[in-house]
Amino acid sequence: MAQPNYTRVLINGWQSILMFGLLGLVLALIISFVQPLRYSSTTRLLILQDVGSSGDAYTASRAEERIADNLSTIIYTSTFFDEVLNAGFGVDVNQFNEDDSKRRREWGRMVKATVARGSGLLTIAVYHEDINEAEQIVRAVAQVLTDQVGDYTSGGSVSVQVIDAPLNSRWPVKPNILANILSGFVLGGFVGMAYVVVQTERIRRRHQLVHG
Repeated sequence: MAQPNYTRVLINGWQSILMFGLLGLVLALIISFVQPLRYSSTTRLLILQDVGSSGDAYTASRAEERIADNLSTIIYTSTFFDEVLNAGFGVDVNQFNEDDSKRRREWGRMVKATVARGSGLLTIAVYHEDINEAEQIVRAVAQVLTDQVGDYTSGGSVSVQVIDAPLNSRWPVKPNILANILSGFVLGGFVGMAYVVVQTERIRRRHQLVHG
């Protein structure tokens, strides 16, 4: 039996590939809806450092970006988390696990800090099942950074300004159901392609054994 044309094999096996794709789509839907739906509240902060008359604009910008990077890492620490809880925004302590390691993981999944390259612009996003709680937490994070930035930085006068008030999502943003559906369908399709090719190879080898 001659070597099969795999392009034709895949075309002829489109039904199997589609079936696996739909199966992957269904599994992705199930996994998505098993997870709690979470909203987001996002604020943006501007990190400023006074480098005095000796510093140029480029040096100042690089310094602010570096400080923003450091702050984006500090946000995930237990010390910062405790400051957020004590910031006076009524954040529900009971929603977090009492175990320190589990509490850190929960906090890491709840908050996300990103820095715009080439600037001192720090974006804070908080994900929560309750949009009001998400907003209170992101406000608390911004307040701690604004009031206590000097405790987390060194070398020069650093200040933090809130330039965008918290923006709340109207719909749940996690899990990303559309992205999950697409990924599930595509991955299922690849599995289907592999299945079709493997089945074709099995038939070819069986034919070689019988007629060889």
